[in-house]
Amino acid sequence: MNRFAYGTTGLAIKTLSMLLKARVRLHDEKNIPEQGSIIFVINHFTRVETLLLPYHLHQLTRTPVWSLGDYSLFKGAMGNILDKVGVVSTRDPDRDLMIVKSLLTGEAAWIIFPEGLMVKNKKIVEKGRLMLSYAGVKRPPHTGAATIGLRTEFYRKRLTAVAKTMPQEAERLMKGFGIESLDSVITGNTAIVPVNITYYPIRGKENLLTDIAALLMEDLKGRALEEMLVEGTLLFTGADVDIRFGPPIHVRKHLKKASIEQDIHSSRAFGFDDPIPSKRTLRKVTVEIMEQYMREIYRMTTVNHDHLFASVLKFMPKWSFDPYDLRRRVYMVAAQELEDLDIFLHNSLRDDQLHLLTDDRFRKFSEFIELALEKKIVIPQKNRLIKDRTRFTSPLDLHQVRIDNPISVIANEIEPLPGLQRLTKKMARTPTFWMRRKLANHFFRKAVAQFEADFRKSRGDSASQDDPDTGRPFLIPGSRFKKTGVLLIHGYMAAPLEVASLAIHLSRKGLTVYGARLPGHGTSPKDLATRSYEDWIRAVEEGYAAIQNLCDRVIIGGFSTGGMISLNLASRIHDIAGVFAISPPLRLQDISDRYSQPSEFWGWIKEIFQKENTKEEFLDHAPENPEISYSRNPVSGMRAVEDFMEDLEPRLEKIRVPVMIIHSRNDTIANPKGSKKIFERIRAPEKRLVLFDFNRHCIILGDGSERVHRTVAGFIEELKGEM
Repeated sequence: MNRFAYGTTGLAIKTLSMLLKARVRLHDEKNIPEQGSIIFVINHFTRVETLLLPYHLHQLTRTPVWSLGDYSLFKGAMGNILDKVGVVSTRDPDRDLMIVKSLLTGEAAWIIFPEGLMVKNKKIVEKGRLMLSYAGVKRPPHTGAATIGLRTEFYRKRLTAVAKTMPQEAERLMKGFGIESLDSVITGNTAIVPVNITYYPIRGKENLLTDIAALLMEDLKGRALEEMLVEGTLLFTGADVDIRFGPPIHVRKHLKKASIEQDIHSSRAFGFDDPIPSKRTLRKVTVEIMEQYMREIYRMTTVNHDHLFASVLKFMPKWSFDPYDLRRRVYMVAAQELEDLDIFLHNSLRDDQLHLLTDDRFRKFSEFIELALEKKIVIPQKNRLIKDRTRFTSPLDLHQVRIDNPISVIANEIEPLPGLQRLTKKMARTPTFWMRRKLANHFFRKAVAQFEADFRKSRGDSASQDDPDTGRPFLIPGSRFKKTGVLLIHGYMAAPLEVASLAIHLSRKGLTVYGARLPGHGTSPKDLATRSYEDWIRAVEEGYAAIQNLCDRVIIGGFSTGGMISLNLASRIHDIAGVFAISPPLRLQDISDRYSQPSEFWGWIKEIFQKENTKEEFLDHAPENPEISYSRNPVSGMRAVEDFMEDLEPRLEKIRVPVMIIHSRNDTIANPKGSKKIFERIRAPEKRLVLFDFNRHCIILGDGSERVHRTVAGFIEELKGEM
């Protein structure tokens, strides 16, 4: 190898890597031995790996990293580039001798792709066995890396043995390998390091590479076009590339067989390619090593959302399904302790997956289903999707599968993960009614358990709630109209009991009603002081997920700040049937409360907001319903409300579902002008503003509150009639 050429071309590769938008993430680099000779065995999905992997590995090892490349790549200018970056043709007659020599001396580390070709269909398991299929041929992965590793250590041990007993034989071997000194050879050792590369997302579309090719070539088609579409998209549109290193396999221990030891110490001289008595034993050992590193390579696949969606879709037995049913099944997979299955997760699967059931704000489902629709894996029919089951079973052209059927490719990639396969198959085949009930129970029990834990923790605070029934979330099953449910949200400093009478009124209409609890409420002001508005939204989203799995249609509504949270959900979740907000304040400045000099009060509050820690700051408060609401108001809680309202205000125009705003003209706390502003900013085609004449803020409790209850029930009845 030309070291100068390797270095200068490496600079070119570095420059290229800086232009790429792919996000390369390295994991478990500690598994790379700090000393000795290394063979990196890597799964092969794109041509770019041959160019860029040596650069990244060189940065880690500070050793030249050479690799084997398919002979078909060594044509024209590309062949010159590959030669300069240390790529050796698989048909080079001296390749094995060259590799063993460089490993013995530590001159270079090597990359070998044991699959032997780009596995574009990711199909590497058949009936539980490692098996590659292409061009009508089926075969196991190559044992070449294991063979090279064993031959390297075989000759390292033989050189060490004969250096003392047969110096002439040692000299002959050194000359054959081009070795000048045995010092570094004798002290070295060889390790095979399994490496997995996972790309996410896998898509094929026009990109910078295809644009350039279109300018230079008149008729770009076939295999070349497919590779530019897929690989150019991976590199130039910001895909994640997770490179994970597995535990090293130390080759030397596999030589401890009697027949192999006899050949190592044999007094007979034999050439590099001469047959030896232990050849059959060595061949058996190479298969064992190959199976070990191949299973490790595939075990390290970085599992992502596309994997879960593709696998669950593949295993779903019904050909017709509700799109939301796919979302709930993938959520149930993602909600398990996946790392207990001995798998590795993409960063996006480490966070809360509630978005899969609510607004899909990260577009994990949307982007997957758009791909499935584009490739006609599923076909829309009214409000359902029809799955073409043949797309997961019919063989496809190896060089077009990434374009024609990427969903099948994605599903194939996690076939070597048996634990995950069992889980996805179980969730895909669980009856829908049972899946819905299980999810609803999961979220409701979680909410109750969290409240009880928070309530116990808050005991001892002089301002804490005494009655646990005040703050406990509640669920009232419907009777006549089980298909429609209502999610109710209480106000700031209050508790679910605040909306209980409205819930009872609605349940008498046959509706299922869920009373959610905002974290920090129904416990103590100190507990509330530690909460953020994101905590409140998450709790309400879990409440929505619970009732959505009990009912086919959901209406969301709330009182005061709870009404604003309802509007927040309506701006993001387009599956809800309608939303109502009762006495919602648009801004904290709209709250007059009962302070004699509100301007001075708000100036003082803003000064407190500037402090880094306001958790110990509380204001005395005279609630309208002291049996429900706190008498002490944490300033940090008010700041959370203010932050929430700032976040919500620009979202109001995104609401498209039917809306009803209810307020009292004589509200003593929240200025009704705020509701009018909310009403004006909402652009929903169906909206109404209803005003009452009560002289209080909490119009859902006390004298005349049944009028508000009837108004809400009438709104819901109208929505049901339109459904």
